[in-house]
Amino acid sequence: MKKILSLPSQKLPKIYTMQATKPSLPKGTRDFAPETMAKRNFILNTIREIFQQFGFLPLETPAMEKFDVLTGKYGEEGDKLLFRIFNAGELRNYQPEDYKEKGDAIVKKIADRALRYDLTVPFARFVVMNRNELTFPFKRYQIQPVWRGDSPQKGRYREFYQCDADVVGTESLICEAEIILMIHQTLHRLGIKDFTIKINNRKILAGIAEMMQATGKETDLCVAIDKLDKIGQEKVENELIERGFQQNAIETLRPLLQFQGSNTDKITFLEQFLQTSEVGKKGIAEIKEMTTILQHFSPKTNQPLEAYQTELDITLARGLSYYTGAIFEVKANQVAMGSISGGGRYDNLTGTFGMPNVSGVGFSFGVDRLYDVMEELQLFPKDTLTSTQLLFTNFDATAQQYALPLLYDCRQKGIKAEIFPEHSKLAKQMKYADAKKIPFVVLIGSDEMTSNLLTLKDMNTGEQSKKTWQEIVQLFSTLS
Repeated sequence: MKKILSLPSQKLPKIYTMQATKPSLPKGTRDFAPETMAKRNFILNTIREIFQQFGFLPLETPAMEKFDVLTGKYGEEGDKLLFRIFNAGELRNYQPEDYKEKGDAIVKKIADRALRYDLTVPFARFVVMNRNELTFPFKRYQIQPVWRGDSPQKGRYREFYQCDADVVGTESLICEAEIILMIHQTLHRLGIKDFTIKINNRKILAGIAEMMQATGKETDLCVAIDKLDKIGQEKVENELIERGFQQNAIETLRPLLQFQGSNTDKITFLEQFLQTSEVGKKGIAEIKEMTTILQHFSPKTNQPLEAYQTELDITLARGLSYYTGAIFEVKANQVAMGSISGGGRYDNLTGTFGMPNVSGVGFSFGVDRLYDVMEELQLFPKDTLTSTQLLFTNFDATAQQYALPLLYDCRQKGIKAEIFPEHSKLAKQMKYADAKKIPFVVLIGSDEMTSNLLTLKDMNTGEQSKKTWQEIVQLFSTLS
């Protein structure tokens, strides 16, 4: 009889079971299914192509940055929306009572990084760190996700993609004019025709603050009037009072908040209103020079701003504190949503990293908002979802062996093709092709293999025709 080996119960290995949990996503984030990704890639590829057409080079930076790199660049409200990253290894060094005594100091130590809020500040940090290797003016584009601790709602997410294009190392207003051209060209190519590119200049806003006898309070003014479209004039005025503005200053501002007219009318109004403000007059001069440059780009029109669907908005402020010159914001007029693009001139963003007096200007597209606009207006081309152009049927081992060299030849010639991976009935394979919106199917049965005349089915029309392999390849060369 064999001796049975027994082990003490305490030596038996523990068996762990994984408890089932209901899958869910963090608020403000989304999965992107293949259909969604195909549409997003249509947007991204269009934007990327235009950025490259205007001479911009690609760049990527890390998802996280040091916390002190990001803070102080986005205004008081932007800093509150940063996602801090905790270093789990540091947490074990502190007890709950430590946080009661010196919580803020501990948080700064154990969470000294944050997810990037935008792409502009990381870009400025990159420029400073690589200044000796770059050619100035330096033009870069960047397409990456960013994170903000906003309250999620339609068109606003906590994780979303931005598509930035910036130029640093020049003060030329050609760059501002080309931003308008890029925005206009991109939106028209995407099929978004009804939009408004709103422009203003931070120097004009500084001049307005000067006329309100509130010099030094430009940031408070910008933060408040930037909400005009969202909360209305009365609440903006109340917020200005809360921020320390006097009633006579608000009365000075009121005509600006209420003024209506053409771009020319607004420039004339501002020239009168800011006639004693040197900084304000400089802002007006920059708007006029940019308009002249646009006129040279498109000499056939006498109203270049209107020709590019651009409107001078006296109350446009944009909350980011690093802007110093021209500012831009774009709205799709047929959809109830926030801005789909924005940007501006910043004269000293690199100065915060030890490289002063380097001017830059740039703008960004919000991919998620562009997607929502195009989805609501049904602007995506029907063939956006088409990835595979040609499907080979697979009825048995012999047909599979016949098809594989043809499939290889397809891919060598740049035709997007696949074979149904299993030996299956025709109905199942046709259902697969239809679900994937594959436009053509090659049916290979015994007759086709004997005659070397393949049956090509057009899935859109249902028509079938007999063709040699060379004829099928020639057909796809004319379709591409």
